[in-house]
Amino acid sequence: MKLKIAIFLSGLFFMTACGSLDLNPLSDGSGETWNSNAEEIEMSLNGLYKDAFWMQDLDEWTDDWTYRDATTPVTGATINGETDFVITWWTNTYKAIARANNVIQSVDRAGAVLSKDQIDRYAAEARFIRACQYSRLLSHFGNIVYTETALTIEEALTLKQTPKETVLQKIYADFDFAASKLKPTYSSSELKRVTAGAAYAMKARIALQMSDWKTARDAAKACMDLKVYSLHTDFGNLFLSKTKNSVETIFALPRSVALKVTLGGLQDYIPRNAGGYAAKDPSWDLFCAFLCKDGLPIDESPLFNPREPFKNRDPRCTATIVEFQTSHIGFIFQPHPDSVQVLRTSNNTRVNNNDTRSVAQFASFNGLIWKKGIDADWTLNSWTAEPDKIIIRYADVLLMYAEAKIELNEIDQSVLDAINMVRARAYGVSATATTYPAVKTGPQVALRKTLRTERRMEFALEGARYMDIIRWKLAEKVLNKLNFGLLDPADLRTKVVKPGLWFFPQKPEIDDDGVADFTPMFTAGLIKQLTIRKFDATRQYLWPIPSKEVLTSGLVQNPGY
Repeated sequence: MKLKIAIFLSGLFFMTACGSLDLNPLSDGSGETWNSNAEEIEMSLNGLYKDAFWMQDLDEWTDDWTYRDATTPVTGATINGETDFVITWWTNTYKAIARANNVIQSVDRAGAVLSKDQIDRYAAEARFIRACQYSRLLSHFGNIVYTETALTIEEALTLKQTPKETVLQKIYADFDFAASKLKPTYSSSELKRVTAGAAYAMKARIALQMSDWKTARDAAKACMDLKVYSLHTDFGNLFLSKTKNSVETIFALPRSVALKVTLGGLQDYIPRNAGGYAAKDPSWDLFCAFLCKDGLPIDESPLFNPREPFKNRDPRCTATIVEFQTSHIGFIFQPHPDSVQVLRTSNNTRVNNNDTRSVAQFASFNGLIWKKGIDADWTLNSWTAEPDKIIIRYADVLLMYAEAKIELNEIDQSVLDAINMVRARAYGVSATATTYPAVKTGPQVALRKTLRTERRMEFALEGARYMDIIRWKLAEKVLNKLNFGLLDPADLRTKVVKPGLWFFPQKPEIDDDGVADFTPMFTAGLIKQLTIRKFDATRQYLWPIPSKEVLTSGLVQNPGY
């Protein structure tokens, strides 16, 4: 029997040395005789939906985020071929590709004992997964190795990187095959599997990232034309653990506390009064990006009052970030330095306010905490939660369609309708209503700005911002800006609170890229620098290939690494 590996020797060494991450359980089967019947192929396919194979970009790699005075390898420009997540993404993704390739080949071998429907679904599902995995590699690493077969060690060592356009066309072919064979939907009595709509949506995503606007437009439109998906009625509860299988969800992985497949690390997002740390928080940059209810940015709208900064904002602002003086996880949230006590809403008593830095020095450094997707259930079950892991949802398809059409300068009513459907849902009205700031027609430059702002408001804390700023070539701008927060309590009282300047001492200017300028406030000594973000535009638009792969397999490293 030949020894088969994911792709590279070092990948094999890494995975066998990792004792805490079980990516090869016995139930997956092994050997050349496995996947010889429907039951075994189903087991192998199910194994490809493990959480470890579906990595998502992190908000902490963007300007939407603050974690006290810390940066990441991305926001500190220290990313290299030894960075842990770089190695993990590369290795796990190629392991998934190897398994998908094995399933595809096994379906051909087992064709005599499978029905036509089984052959079509198994091959389509495996090719969909393979396309998703290669899409991640292509968008992040750029120069990758492409293979559709399981390889011996000797074969793996001879492989060279494949031209990007060739890889992209292979990805498209897999998604097209999947879309042609998979069901558009499943009945309530059937086990939910990946669908044709998911293939169209994920094809649109990689096409958009690669600036293939026509393919992105057509794939997104094909998903829309299925008329299977619609927007979840309530934006605020779409992301809660109790919301399962939403009509908006196109592709997601279920989580379950009972099955020990959960979202962890929750205390960093929970306010300190409720037993959390409130350490990982939305940035002021994100907060200022939310429009006012008249559809204007905060520096242009007469509705914005820096003394009451949550008032008259797009509803997604208060659905994403906890508004001051409102109830959240059992307490009134108020980071004001003079609010040394707050109300515990469960029993109507006042307690020490650990969510202001005048009481607890490690309370939110900028006064903001996340609300989106966070609820009281997070304090249960040993700090684990089970919201669906949404990979792509219908709002993304609508806005990808709009973006592709705008970039093609094909501006028509369908572009406005797509954006307005998403915006109107935030206001709880239909797109034809007159009670929200509907987007009107305009030139390409203006609509591009509108679209980008809409994406930022809609997808905060969903991992979308990172690849957006990479695609828009904005990372070199937004990640080379300082990250700001509140002054220390004593200075905050004398310089901001006493003169009546709480919360924002001044109204920040917003530029054409939707980026807030806090420099005047900082120069005046009214706010504090938290971190210095850094981004090296000469290299960071692609990730480095793991150093071991370059050394052992002779791959060519990306420029600058």
